Parts: sequence; C-alpha cells; structure tokens
Amino acid sequence: MKKTLLLLALLIGMVSVNAQTKEELEAQKKEKKAEADALTAEVKAIQAKIDALPGWRIGAFGTIGGSISNFSNWYSQGTPNNQSGNIGFTLNAYANLIQEKFFWRNALTTNLNWVKLDDKDDPNDDDSFNPTTDVFNISSLYGRNITKSLAASGLMEYRTTLLDNFNDPGYLDLGIGATWTPIENLVVVIHPLNYNFVFSSGETIYESSLGAKIVADYTRSFGAVNFKTNLSMFQSYKSNDYSNWTWTNSFSYTLWKIIGVGFDFGLRNNRQEALDFALAQDPATATGFDDLDNKLQSYYTFGLSYKF
Repeated sequence: MKKTLLLLALLIGMVSVNAQTKEELEAQKKEKKAEADALTAEVKAIQAKIDALPGWRIGAFGTIGGSISNFSNWYSQGTPNNQSGNIGFTLNAYANLIQEKFFWRNALTTNLNWVKLDDKDDPNDDDSFNPTTDVFNISSLYGRNITKSLAASGLMEYRTTLLDNFNDPGYLDLGIGATWTPIENLVVVIHPLNYNFVFSSGETIYESSLGAKIVADYTRSFGAVNFKTNLSMFQSYKSNDYSNWTWTNSFSYTLWKIIGVGFDFGLRNNRQEALDFALAQDPATATGFDDLDNKLQSYYTFGLSYKF
C-alpha cells in the first residue's frame, strides 16, 4: 500500500513539473515571438527607407506554362493518333531611375505562346509549333517633378508582335503632358498631345493620327506576391475607329526561392486590327468600319512563375 501511494505521489509530482515546464516554455515562446515581431518591423522600416533613396529600381518576374500529350487509337476523338503540346512564357521587367527632381521609368512586357498538333495519320499536316499569343510592349517615361505627386512628362511606347508579322502592324506613341503619382507604385500618365504612328506593309486600313494618351500602371511586390496591372489607351482626335486600348495583368506567388505559380491575362480593343482580320477572311465578314463586328480580344496564361 505504501509503495502504491509513493508511486502515485511521484506521478503527480512529475505531472506538476511537466505542467510547470510547459507554462514556462509557452511564456518564453511568447517573449521570443514579440522580440521577433519587433525585429521584423524594424527591418521593414529600414527597407522602406532604402526604397525611398534616389537611384535605380530594377526587377523582373513572369510566368512559364506548358503541356504535352500523346494519343494512340483514342477513337472517341476526331484525331485518334496525335501528339500535341503548348508552351508559353511572359516577362515583366522594369528599370526605373528615381531622383529628387526627375524620374525615368522603363518597362518591358511580353507574352509569347506556341502550340502544335501532329496528326500521325496525316503525313501532310503541319506538326511544328505555331505561335498563338504574341504580345510585345516597351515603354519609356521621363518626367520633371512639379510637385511631390505631379510632373511634366514625355512618353514613348512601342508595341507589336515578335513571332508573326513583326511591325505589321506596329504602334509607336510619342506624346507630352503630365504624370500623376498619387500613391507609391501607381503611375498615371495623361498626355493630351500624342501622335500614334501605325506601321504596316502594303495598302491597308491602318492609319496614324493625333490624339490623347492615357496610361495607368500599378506594379508592386509584397512578400511572396508580385503584381502588375497596366492600362494603355489612345483616343484619336480624327476618328474613334483609330482609337485603341490594351489592359494587361500579371500575378505571381513565390513558393520556393524564385519559383512559384503565376497567372497572366489581357484584354484589348482595336477596330483597325478587327477590320484587317475581317477583310482577310474568305469571304470577307465586313466591308468597312460601319458593318464591323468588333469583338473584344483576350488571352491568359497559367503556369509556373519566376522572379529575379
């Protein structure tokens, strides 16, 4: 009986010691976490001061997506024996010089995709990778500060395709006006005096014109998240048929080191491109701007992402 009571007392003592030790460890954990949070806040504050210093800001991120498949005797589909695949990537890069009295912001955006379908039963089919999405845009914005958030500015923006019909069409915007930066990472360009040069081969419906240029860009990285959205609009003074706008968006989340997952999508409206495509059909689906069915253009890419 004495041995039983002694053993019971020993067990109760051990439980008490363990409970006390756990409480002490929890208290130590709480204390260390508070210290870590304070250090993290200090690091963020120092980084904010570094980011605010004059100088260059350079970075890049994008998305890589792709797939490959092979079918043999898969009779439920129209092409039972085939190999198919697609590959694509996007790149968003910037190099910005920020000084006390002026800024110079440079950006590059590109989205390229290829797809192939090889029908093994048709020796004459095209089994090569063919471009499907083809977007290239480069811009350079220079401004002299008038106030902390307002500057007189000049913009050069060029956009075209790289894989197919390079510079046919190609668009070059040159203009002057003002740039507004109401919050960090948001840049709004309003240029009432802008000339939109349109390049194309042969006799086409493309035409250059004078108009207004509006650009809104928000690019930000916070933690593992990288985000960029850009809206570029040209409003022709000559005719609304020569106006156009493009809205592109890129999002990536870093999972490990520089690798993560990403998603890109874009929307575009351009009546000149729509009419050029309609007239090229056999038979043509339009005779001019008046009977044109101008559908909204779009693309998206999903896959692995990277960041430099």
